[in-house]
Amino acid sequence: MSPAEPTTETEEVEEPELPPFLIEGARSGRAKCKTCRRAIPKDTLRIGIRVEGPFGVGHMWHHLACAAKRQFEKVEEAYAMEAWRFAKDEPADLPSLEELRELREVAEQKKKEAKEIPYAELDPSGRAKCKHCGEPMEKGTPRVVLGRAVEFGQQTRTSPINVHPGCVADALQADDSATEVDGFAEALRANSKGLDAVVLDSVLDEIGSLY
Repeated sequence: MSPAEPTTETEEVEEPELPPFLIEGARSGRAKCKTCRRAIPKDTLRIGIRVEGPFGVGHMWHHLACAAKRQFEKVEEAYAMEAWRFAKDEPADLPSLEELRELREVAEQKKKEAKEIPYAELDPSGRAKCKHCGEPMEKGTPRVVLGRAVEFGQQTRTSPINVHPGCVADALQADDSATEVDGFAEALRANSKGLDAVVLDSVLDEIGSLY
């Protein structure tokens, strides 16, 4: 029997399938959380959620705490399958699912209590500065919270800024303003819950005409 002829074909080695979830300590600190857009420092607990994109399959990374606040169902799934076992080095000191559930509940409560922009309030500390003129705001004096458009990659989000009532008219004309001029006074009255009506009237008087 003649010896088998050598083959020039190479066998394809299948890549191991990525797990749906991966919980681990961040390996480098280069990745950014897809929830809060901040960096995930090295060794900080993160969760990877598998996604399929135009360039293939990969994990989208989130701080574990951020994912618990926004995507708790995904975190529950990851814990059910013990996703930390897929890590190169299993992380220590994992928070319990109950601790993460409490984070979610606190975040939801804060969201419910959050005021809708625009609104007026009394400055609580005296440490803030007006984002329009740059001058300090005195503790206990009225300030107005407006929306500013901030770009994150291909997304635009509205970020709150504090301004003096007298700076509102000019701030609303800024290119990055995300607060509508039309109906402003009505919106301010509706959203400034808890502020004394007399104080609110004085704020609107100081703001003056927006047209």
